Amino acid sequence: MEFGKLADISGVNFSLPTDSPGNARMLRALPKAGVLPYLYIGCTGWSMKEWAGRVYPPGIRSKDYLRYYSRQFNTIELNSTHYRIPYPATIRKWYEESEPDFRFCPKLPQTISHSRNISQEGRLIAQFCEAVEGLNEKLGHCFMQMPPYYDTSRLAELEKFFQAFPRHIPLALELRHESWFEPNYGQEALFEMLEQYGISTVITDVAGRRDILHMRLTNSTAMLRFVGNGLHPTDYSRADDWIKRMKKWYDAGLQQFFLFAHEPDNLLAPELAAYFLEKAQKELPGVRCRGPRLGPDGDEGQQMSLF
Repeated sequence: MEFGKLADISGVNFSLPTDSPGNARMLRALPKAGVLPYLYIGCTGWSMKEWAGRVYPPGIRSKDYLRYYSRQFNTIELNSTHYRIPYPATIRKWYEESEPDFRFCPKLPQTISHSRNISQEGRLIAQFCEAVEGLNEKLGHCFMQMPPYYDTSRLAELEKFFQAFPRHIPLALELRHESWFEPNYGQEALFEMLEQYGISTVITDVAGRRDILHMRLTNSTAMLRFVGNGLHPTDYSRADDWIKRMKKWYDAGLQQFFLFAHEPDNLLAPELAAYFLEKAQKELPGVRCRGPRLGPDGDEGQQMSLF
Protein backbone atom coordinates (compact mmCIF):
# COMPACT_ATOMS: atom_id res chain seq x y z
CA MET A 1 0.00 0.00 0.00
CA GLU A 2 1.57 3.30 -1.11
CA PHE A 3 -0.83 5.57 0.77
CA GLY A 4 0.94 7.19 3.72
CA LYS A 5 4.28 5.44 3.21
CA LEU A 6 7.49 7.25 4.15
CA ALA A 7 11.05 6.58 3.04
CA ASP A 8 12.40 7.92 6.35
CA ILE A 9 10.47 6.93 9.48
CA SER A 10 13.06 8.10 11.99
CA GLY A 11 10.97 11.07 13.14
CA VAL A 12 7.60 9.30 13.34
CA ASN A 13 5.81 8.97 16.66
CA PHE A 14 4.27 5.50 16.39
CA SER A 15 2.51 5.51 19.75
CA LEU A 16 -1.21 4.74 19.61
CA PRO A 17 -3.60 7.58 20.46
CA THR A 18 -5.94 7.20 23.37
CA ASP A 19 -9.37 5.77 22.70
CA SER A 20 -12.09 8.00 21.35
CA PRO A 21 -14.48 8.96 24.19
CA GLY A 22 -17.35 7.33 22.30
CA ASN A 23 -15.86 3.84 22.54
CA ALA A 24 -16.73 3.16 26.17
CA ARG A 25 -20.36 4.18 25.68
CA MET A 26 -20.72 2.17 22.49
CA LEU A 27 -19.09 -0.97 23.91
CA ARG A 28 -21.23 -0.85 27.06
CA ALA A 29 -24.34 -0.81 24.89
CA LEU A 30 -23.41 -3.96 22.96
CA PRO A 31 -25.57 -7.01 23.73
CA LYS A 32 -23.81 -9.85 25.49
CA ALA A 33 -22.81 -12.24 22.74
CA GLY A 34 -22.43 -15.39 24.81
CA VAL A 35 -19.72 -16.72 22.46
CA LEU A 36 -15.97 -16.33 22.34
CA PRO A 37 -14.74 -13.43 20.18
CA TYR A 38 -12.65 -13.85 17.03
CA LEU A 39 -9.40 -12.41 15.76
CA TYR A 40 -8.99 -12.78 12.00
CA ILE A 41 -5.45 -12.34 10.66
CA GLY A 42 -4.66 -12.04 6.96
CA CYS A 43 -2.80 -10.33 4.15
CA THR A 44 -3.85 -8.47 1.03
CA GLY A 45 -3.65 -11.20 -1.60
CA TRP A 46 -2.80 -14.84 -2.15
CA SER A 47 -1.09 -14.74 -5.57
CA MET A 48 2.45 -14.50 -4.21
CA LYS A 49 4.82 -16.98 -5.86
CA GLU A 50 7.60 -15.57 -3.64
CA TRP A 51 5.89 -17.21 -0.64
CA ALA A 52 6.63 -20.72 -1.94
CA GLY A 53 8.81 -22.55 0.57
CA ARG A 54 7.80 -20.23 3.45
CA VAL A 55 4.04 -19.95 3.33
CA TYR A 56 3.24 -22.35 0.49
CA PRO A 57 4.80 -25.68 -0.39
CA PRO A 58 7.70 -25.55 -2.86
CA GLY A 59 6.62 -25.88 -6.47
CA ILE A 60 3.04 -24.82 -5.77
CA ARG A 61 0.85 -24.14 -8.80
CA SER A 62 -0.98 -20.84 -9.02
CA LYS A 63 -4.36 -22.56 -9.11
CA ASP A 64 -3.66 -23.85 -5.59
CA TYR A 65 -2.72 -20.53 -4.01
CA LEU A 66 -6.07 -19.87 -2.33
CA ARG A 67 -6.36 -23.39 -0.97
CA TYR A 68 -3.02 -23.09 0.82
CA TYR A 69 -3.50 -19.44 1.73
CA SER A 70 -6.72 -20.26 3.60
CA ARG A 71 -4.91 -22.97 5.55
CA GLN A 72 -2.36 -20.43 6.73
CA PHE A 73 -4.64 -17.41 7.27
CA ASN A 74 -8.31 -17.08 8.17
CA THR A 75 -9.12 -13.90 6.26
CA ILE A 76 -8.13 -11.86 3.20
CA GLU A 77 -8.29 -8.20 2.26
CA LEU A 78 -9.82 -8.91 -1.13
CA ASN A 79 -8.61 -6.15 -3.43
CA SER A 80 -9.57 -7.74 -6.76
CA THR A 81 -13.21 -6.76 -6.19
CA HIS A 82 -12.13 -3.11 -6.19
CA TYR A 83 -11.56 -3.41 -9.94
CA ARG A 84 -14.27 -5.80 -11.04
CA ILE A 85 -17.36 -7.44 -9.58
CA PRO A 86 -16.60 -11.18 -9.63
CA TYR A 87 -18.66 -13.65 -11.64
CA PRO A 88 -20.80 -16.20 -9.73
CA ALA A 89 -18.49 -19.01 -10.87
CA THR A 90 -15.51 -17.18 -9.35
CA ILE A 91 -17.34 -16.66 -6.06
CA ARG A 92 -18.30 -20.34 -6.00
CA LYS A 93 -14.68 -21.37 -6.63
CA TRP A 94 -13.42 -19.14 -3.80
CA TYR A 95 -16.02 -20.58 -1.47
CA GLU A 96 -15.29 -24.19 -2.32
CA GLU A 97 -11.49 -23.88 -2.15
CA SER A 98 -11.23 -22.08 1.20
CA GLU A 99 -11.29 -23.47 4.72
CA PRO A 100 -14.61 -23.60 6.63
CA ASP A 101 -13.62 -20.86 9.09
CA PHE A 102 -12.19 -18.56 6.41
CA ARG A 103 -13.66 -15.07 5.93
CA PHE A 104 -13.41 -12.92 2.79
CA CYS A 105 -13.37 -9.12 3.19
CA PRO A 106 -14.05 -7.74 -0.30
CA LYS A 107 -13.37 -4.12 -1.15
CA LEU A 108 -16.24 -2.30 -2.85
CA PRO A 109 -15.65 -1.59 -6.55
CA GLN A 110 -14.09 1.75 -7.39
CA THR A 111 -16.97 2.31 -9.80
CA ILE A 112 -18.97 2.86 -6.59
CA SER A 113 -16.50 4.37 -4.12
CA HIS A 114 -14.89 6.69 -6.68
CA SER A 115 -18.03 7.71 -8.54
CA ARG A 116 -19.25 11.30 -8.67
CA ASN A 117 -22.15 10.47 -6.36
CA ILE A 118 -21.94 7.19 -4.50
CA SER A 119 -25.55 7.41 -3.36
CA GLN A 120 -26.77 7.14 -6.96
CA GLU A 121 -25.03 3.86 -7.80
CA GLY A 122 -27.97 1.65 -6.85
CA ARG A 123 -27.58 -0.78 -9.75
CA LEU A 124 -23.89 -1.37 -9.04
CA ILE A 125 -24.51 -1.66 -5.30
CA ALA A 126 -27.10 -4.35 -5.96
CA GLN A 127 -24.80 -6.23 -8.36
CA PHE A 128 -21.91 -6.19 -5.90
CA CYS A 129 -24.04 -7.30 -2.95
CA GLU A 130 -25.67 -10.07 -4.96
CA ALA A 131 -22.22 -11.34 -5.94
CA VAL A 132 -20.65 -11.37 -2.46
CA GLU A 133 -23.74 -12.94 -0.91
CA GLY A 134 -22.62 -16.08 -2.75
CA LEU A 135 -19.82 -16.37 -0.17
CA ASN A 136 -22.53 -17.20 2.40
CA GLU A 137 -21.10 -17.63 5.90
CA LYS A 138 -17.58 -16.96 4.57
CA LEU A 139 -18.41 -13.31 3.91
CA GLY A 140 -16.58 -11.36 6.60
CA HIS A 141 -16.87 -7.60 6.27
CA CYS A 142 -16.99 -5.67 3.01
CA PHE A 143 -15.17 -2.37 3.18
CA MET A 144 -15.35 0.82 1.21
CA GLN A 145 -12.13 2.77 0.78
CA MET A 146 -12.88 6.35 -0.13
CA PRO A 147 -10.52 8.28 -2.44
CA PRO A 148 -8.17 10.89 -0.93
CA TYR A 149 -10.25 13.77 -2.32
CA TYR A 150 -13.52 12.63 -0.71
CA ASP A 151 -13.99 15.27 1.99
CA THR A 152 -16.50 16.33 4.65
CA SER A 153 -18.56 18.38 2.20
CA ARG A 154 -20.02 15.06 1.01
CA LEU A 155 -21.30 13.87 4.37
CA ALA A 156 -24.97 14.03 3.28
CA GLU A 157 -24.16 11.97 0.19
CA LEU A 158 -22.41 9.42 2.40
CA GLU A 159 -25.49 9.06 4.58
CA LYS A 160 -27.71 8.53 1.52
CA PHE A 161 -25.36 5.75 0.47
CA PHE A 162 -25.72 4.05 3.86
CA GLN A 163 -29.48 4.30 3.52
CA ALA A 164 -29.28 2.52 0.15
CA PHE A 165 -26.78 -0.16 1.17
CA PRO A 166 -28.39 -3.45 2.33
CA ARG A 167 -28.24 -3.64 6.11
CA HIS A 168 -27.64 -7.41 6.13
CA ILE A 169 -24.32 -7.03 4.29
CA PRO A 170 -21.57 -6.18 6.84
CA LEU A 171 -19.74 -3.01 5.81
CA ALA A 172 -16.76 -1.00 7.08
CA LEU A 173 -15.62 2.46 5.96
CA GLU A 174 -12.13 3.87 5.40
CA LEU A 175 -11.82 7.65 4.99
CA ARG A 176 -8.60 9.37 3.90
CA HIS A 177 -9.17 13.09 3.30
CA GLU A 178 -7.61 15.27 6.02
CA SER A 179 -10.86 17.17 6.66
CA TRP A 180 -12.46 14.16 8.36
CA PHE A 181 -9.76 14.19 11.02
CA GLU A 182 -9.45 17.88 11.78
CA PRO A 183 -10.20 18.62 15.46
CA ASN A 184 -12.70 21.36 14.64
CA TYR A 185 -14.77 19.17 12.31
CA GLY A 186 -16.67 17.35 15.02
CA GLN A 187 -15.81 13.76 14.18
CA GLU A 188 -18.28 12.37 16.66
CA ALA A 189 -21.20 13.30 14.41
CA LEU A 190 -19.71 11.10 11.68
CA PHE A 191 -19.07 8.20 14.02
CA GLU A 192 -22.54 8.41 15.53
CA MET A 193 -23.93 8.19 12.02
CA LEU A 194 -21.87 5.05 11.42
CA GLU A 195 -23.25 3.60 14.65
CA GLN A 196 -26.78 4.40 13.53
CA TYR A 197 -26.38 2.51 10.24
CA GLY A 198 -24.35 -0.37 11.68
CA ILE A 199 -21.18 0.53 9.73
CA SER A 200 -17.81 -0.50 11.15
CA THR A 201 -14.73 1.69 10.98
CA VAL A 202 -11.47 0.87 9.24
CA ILE A 203 -8.44 2.04 11.23
CA THR A 204 -5.26 2.49 9.21
CA ASP A 205 -1.88 2.52 10.95
CA VAL A 206 0.68 3.92 8.51
CA ALA A 207 3.78 6.03 9.07
CA GLY A 208 2.95 9.08 6.98
CA ARG A 209 -0.67 9.71 8.06
CA ARG A 210 -0.94 9.47 11.83
CA ASP A 211 -4.08 11.61 11.74
CA ILE A 212 -6.17 8.75 10.32
CA LEU A 213 -5.40 6.60 13.36
CA HIS A 214 -8.74 7.63 14.85
CA MET A 215 -9.20 4.67 17.26
CA ARG A 216 -13.01 4.91 17.10
CA LEU A 217 -15.25 1.85 17.24
CA THR A 218 -18.84 1.98 16.02
CA ASN A 219 -20.08 -1.59 16.51
CA SER A 220 -18.88 -5.02 17.61
CA THR A 221 -16.41 -5.36 14.70
CA ALA A 222 -13.16 -3.47 14.10
CA MET A 223 -10.87 -3.58 11.06
CA LEU A 224 -7.17 -2.63 11.10
CA ARG A 225 -4.95 -2.13 8.07
CA PHE A 226 -1.46 -2.24 9.57
CA VAL A 227 1.30 -0.98 7.26
CA GLY A 228 4.75 -2.11 8.30
CA ASN A 229 8.15 -0.87 7.23
CA GLY A 230 10.06 -3.97 6.18
CA LEU A 231 10.01 -5.54 9.65
CA HIS A 232 11.72 -2.53 11.17
CA PRO A 233 11.89 -2.86 14.99
CA THR A 234 9.01 -0.40 15.24
CA ASP A 235 6.78 -2.88 13.38
CA TYR A 236 7.09 -5.21 16.35
CA SER A 237 6.69 -2.58 19.05
CA ARG A 238 3.61 -1.23 17.26
CA ALA A 239 2.19 -4.76 17.06
CA ASP A 240 2.73 -5.16 20.81
CA ASP A 241 0.81 -1.95 21.44
CA TRP A 242 -2.02 -3.11 19.22
CA ILE A 243 -2.36 -6.40 21.06
CA LYS A 244 -2.76 -4.45 24.31
CA ARG A 245 -5.43 -2.25 22.75
CA MET A 246 -7.24 -5.27 21.31
CA LYS A 247 -7.32 -6.85 24.78
CA LYS A 248 -8.92 -3.73 26.19
CA TRP A 249 -11.57 -3.76 23.48
CA TYR A 250 -12.25 -7.50 23.69
CA ASP A 251 -12.59 -7.26 27.47
CA ALA A 252 -15.15 -4.48 26.96
CA GLY A 253 -17.28 -6.49 24.51
CA LEU A 254 -15.74 -6.33 21.01
CA GLN A 255 -16.60 -9.51 19.09
CA GLN A 256 -14.55 -9.43 15.88
CA PHE A 257 -11.25 -7.89 14.87
CA PHE A 258 -9.99 -8.13 11.29
CA LEU A 259 -6.25 -7.49 11.01
CA PHE A 260 -4.59 -7.09 7.62
CA ALA A 261 -0.78 -7.05 7.55
CA HIS A 262 0.87 -4.91 4.88
CA GLU A 263 4.60 -4.82 4.14
CA PRO A 264 6.49 -3.43 1.12
CA ASP A 265 5.53 -5.58 -1.88
CA ASN A 266 3.79 -7.89 0.64
CA LEU A 267 6.87 -10.12 0.70
CA LEU A 268 7.25 -9.97 4.49
CA ALA A 269 3.57 -9.63 5.40
CA PRO A 270 3.34 -13.30 6.52
CA GLU A 271 6.16 -12.77 9.03
CA LEU A 272 4.33 -9.77 10.46
CA ALA A 273 1.09 -11.76 10.62
CA ALA A 274 2.88 -14.63 12.36
CA TYR A 275 4.20 -12.23 14.99
CA PHE A 276 0.71 -10.89 15.65
CA LEU A 277 -0.55 -14.46 16.08
CA GLU A 278 2.24 -15.34 18.50
CA LYS A 279 1.46 -12.32 20.67
CA ALA A 280 -2.30 -12.92 20.47
CA GLN A 281 -1.92 -16.49 21.67
CA LYS A 282 -0.05 -15.25 24.73
CA GLU A 283 -1.97 -12.06 25.52
CA LEU A 284 -5.56 -12.69 24.37
CA PRO A 285 -6.88 -15.71 26.26
CA GLY A 286 -10.39 -16.62 25.24
CA VAL A 287 -10.09 -15.09 21.76
CA ARG A 288 -10.36 -17.55 18.89
CA CYS A 289 -7.68 -17.09 16.27
CA ARG A 290 -5.33 -18.90 13.96
CA GLY A 291 -2.62 -17.82 11.59
CA PRO A 292 0.48 -18.74 9.65
CA ARG A 293 3.07 -21.28 10.66
CA LEU A 294 6.03 -20.44 8.48
CA GLY A 295 8.86 -22.72 7.50
CA PRO A 296 11.18 -23.82 4.71
CA ASP A 297 8.62 -26.32 3.45
CA GLY A 298 5.65 -23.96 3.47
CA ASP A 299 3.76 -25.56 6.35
CA GLU A 300 0.01 -25.78 5.89
CA GLY A 301 -0.76 -23.55 8.85
CA GLN A 302 -2.79 -24.02 11.97
CA GLN A 303 -6.05 -25.75 11.25
CA MET A 304 -7.49 -25.62 14.73
CA SER A 305 -8.88 -22.56 16.46
CA LEU A 306 -6.49 -21.54 19.22
CA PHE A 307 -7.65 -20.45 22.64
